Amino acid sequence: MLLVFTLISGILISISANSWLGVWVGLEINLLSLIPMMSSTEDMTTTEASMKYFIVQAVASSILIFSVTLLPTLSNSGMTPSTMAQTFLNLPLLIKMGSAPFHWWFPSVMEGLQWDNCFILLTLQSVAPLMLISYTLTFNLMSNTIIMLSSIVGSLGGFNQVSLRKILTYSSINHLGWMIAAITLSKSTLTLYLAIYSITNLILTKMLKMTNTSHINQINATSRKNIMIKTPLMIVLLSLGGLPPFVGFIPKWLVIQSMVSNHQTMTISLLVMTSLITLHYYLRMTYTTFMISDTLSKWHSQSPPSSMMASNVIAIILGLLMIAPTMSIPY
Repeated sequence: MLLVFTLISGILISISANSWLGVWVGLEINLLSLIPMMSSTEDMTTTEASMKYFIVQAVASSILIFSVTLLPTLSNSGMTPSTMAQTFLNLPLLIKMGSAPFHWWFPSVMEGLQWDNCFILLTLQSVAPLMLISYTLTFNLMSNTIIMLSSIVGSLGGFNQVSLRKILTYSSINHLGWMIAAITLSKSTLTLYLAIYSITNLILTKMLKMTNTSHINQINATSRKNIMIKTPLMIVLLSLGGLPPFVGFIPKWLVIQSMVSNHQTMTISLLVMTSLITLHYYLRMTYTTFMISDTLSKWHSQSPPSSMMASNVIAIILGLLMIAPTMSIPY
C-alpha cells in the first residue's frame, strides 16, 4: 500500500511541479515505487521484465535531465528555441510511455508482468508523460509524425499476436496516438479519453486475472467454465476497440469532430483506419467466445463469486454507457 501511495505521489509531483527539475524528481519517485511492485514475485520472467523497464526508464530520465540542462544553450542559439526545446523535452517522455517509434521495450516488458502490473503500465504510467507533453506540444510536423507512427505500429504490430498482453500493448500504442492527437486539441478531451481508457482496462485486466487467461485460445475455455463472463467480456473488449455505441467510442468521436473542424483530414483518416484494424483483434476474441458453440457451457454450474463479479462488471459498464453520452466537452 505504501508503494502505491508513493507511486501516485510521484505522478502528482510531476504534474504539479513548477520546474523541470521537480518533474524529474517526481518521475524518479514514481519509477522507484513501481520497480519493487513489478518484481515482488519469485518468477524470473517478472524479474527480467522489471529490469528491462528500469533500464529503459533510467535512460529516458537521463535524457530528460540532459535536455533540461541544454535548454539555455538552445535558447541562445540561432535555432528556433520553442521547436528545439519541445523536441528535446518530449523525446524522453515519449520513451517513458512507450509511444512509437520508441516502443521496442513495451511488448517484452508487458509479457513478463502480472495483470495488476500490466494495468499500471498501461494506464497510470502514461498519466504523467501525457500531462507533461500537453504543456508543450502543439500540432506540428513532430506531433503529426508521432500520431501517425503510433497508430500504424499499434494496429499492425498486434495483427498476428495470440498473447493477450501483447495485444493490449499494441492496442495501447494505438490509443496513445489518439491521446496525443487529443493533446493538440483539448485537455478536457484528453482527460476524458484517459479516464474511460483506464476504467475499461481496469475492468478487463481484473477479469483476465480472475479467470487466469493470458492467450486468445484460453478465452473459449474460460467462457465454458464461467458462462456469465461472456457478455461483460464482449462489452469491455468492443468498448476498448472503440466500437459504437459503446463508451470507448465517445472520446474518439470527440477527437474526430475536433480534427475535422481543424481541417486535419489526413491524420484523422489514418487514425480511423488503423483503429478499425485494432478493432479486428477484439472481434477475433469475441468470435471465439460467441460464435463457437460448446455444449458443455449449457450444463456447467456457476460459482457465486464469479457470477457476482460478472454482474458488477455489467452494471459498471452499463452505467458508463448511460452517463457518457450526456457529457458535454468544451473544445
